[in-house]
Amino acid sequence: MTPSPQPMILVIDDEVQIRRLLRLALEGGGYRVVEADTGQRGLSEAAAGQPDGIILDLGLPDLEGTAVVARLREWSQAPVLILTVRDGEEDKIAALDAGADDFLTKPFSSRELLARLRALLRRVHPAAEPTIVTFGEVSLDLAARVVRRAGAEVKLTTKEYSLLRLLAQHRGRVITHRQILRELWGPHAEESTSYLRVQMTHLRKKLEADPQHPRHLKTESGIGYRLVEN
Repeated sequence: MTPSPQPMILVIDDEVQIRRLLRLALEGGGYRVVEADTGQRGLSEAAAGQPDGIILDLGLPDLEGTAVVARLREWSQAPVLILTVRDGEEDKIAALDAGADDFLTKPFSSRELLARLRALLRRVHPAAEPTIVTFGEVSLDLAARVVRRAGAEVKLTTKEYSLLRLLAQHRGRVITHRQILRELWGPHAEESTSYLRVQMTHLRKKLEADPQHPRHLKTESGIGYRLVEN
């Protein structure tokens, strides 16, 4: 049997030490690594190599990371993980809205980096897209539109179900408030975060063992929400 090729990850970062650290972590995790130290070189490498995933710094010497993401999204759907020293909400929101899939703030854990990357690649190259998503005691049957907790059916409102389905379809990924509001309420509601907080509060009460300290329906403070399966 021919072994499966190693997934190729493109690292776009101008810091030599960070690229070296990422190469060690990624090659240890079974990935091939290509490096670029500027946004322009990164775009060229992405076009030439068609990577399976991209790790991108926001603070590049020639282009803003958000501009690199926006240009990538004109022709590539490869998952993009932002790795940045910036911890401001606006930077992260701008990158996610431009088309990035997830972010980590430096300094970072190599184990978390690899786990986030695996989650992103699973969504792009799933063995078979499941119709049933499970987390904790909860199972969501996307085909039947049925939610169960510990085997018992849970009744959700239309908006609660739509929110859960959206998070489940992008599980592991941060979905910004703006993206969720646009999807569930339309473009006119992009600033109405109070709607969203109410729906998330109700959803956690119905699905989380401890709604005040949710394990699966996670908040990314000031940015959005993420569904964590484990």
